[in-house]
Amino acid sequence: MKFRFLLWMMGLLMAKASRTNPAFQQQLGDKDLVFQLQTLDGKVARHFVVKDQRIISKSGVVAEPAFAIAFKDAGYGFATMQAKNKQLAFMQGIQDKSIQLKGNPALVMWFQGLMKYLKPRKAKA
Repeated sequence: MKFRFLLWMMGLLMAKASRTNPAFQQQLGDKDLVFQLQTLDGKVARHFVVKDQRIISKSGVVAEPAFAIAFKDAGYGFATMQAKNKQLAFMQGIQDKSIQLKGNPALVMWFQGLMKYLKPRKAKA
């Protein structure tokens, strides 16, 4: 349930950033694609549509995503997405086959670059 909520929340944050954050919009550029995050069994899945410098998300799988990141299960997906060192967690997961990438690996790197824009802003003291 936590993983499903995390994916939903990511969709909201990316949709908002695509409307309000010029740096985020620049990263979206002229991309027109669909990607998805899911569990290997496909029981928990959310796809994200990138078009016209906007992102919208919907639950479920899509037939031909530009790339997909599949986690061995929802608990592992949640832990990986919440890890302090996400890049290390992803690399370890890929090496031990707990994370499977499908599609264009360059787009996966692009997606990881987008994540830095979703961090909450620190309150000014």
